[in-house]
Amino acid sequence: MALTYRCLIIDDESPAHKALASHISKFDELEHSGSAFSGMEAVKMLNENNYDIIFLDINMPVISGVELMELQPNRPLTIVTTAYSDYALSAYQNDAIDYLLKPISFDKFAKAIEKAKIYFSGNTIKKGTTPNGKILSQRVNGQMTDILLSDILYIESLGNYMKLYSARLNLPLIIYGSLSSIRQK
Repeated sequence: MALTYRCLIIDDESPAHKALASHISKFDELEHSGSAFSGMEAVKMLNENNYDIIFLDINMPVISGVELMELQPNRPLTIVTTAYSDYALSAYQNDAIDYLLKPISFDKFAKAIEKAKIYFSGNTIKKGTTPNGKILSQRVNGQMTDILLSDILYIESLGNYMKLYSARLNLPLIIYGSLSSIRQK
């Protein structure tokens, strides 16, 4: 049985919901599991339900998309969908996996879904040893990456994800999987 990713659309405009729902319907592995028309409604839905991917607009009344990302650090994988390019840095600093400008073409949407699937496929962590010490091998942005255990400063749990901080990297790595999946046996 193939995996199905539950998707939540968060946008204050109905046409955006219709366009995204149409794109989602073209993927067998995606399920449109909810629609929120405000940040407040989205917070409630995120607290009451489980989603794998959210499509998040930035410019919404009361709670903006960036504010929602900051309020919900353990939120599902986030793909920002907005008409404004000004917030890309904030979105990526809040661990968005992609940033799509409206109107969103199907090709760009499909590329964002491929990124999400790569993230989700990275849940197998292999342990090993090199001459430099023990390593974790993990898929990061579609490529297997070896991380020396001695370089890991700490790992933060983000629900279904982990944020790994390494002494050698400037940015944390967001990895799909739980802390228990990397526990030494």
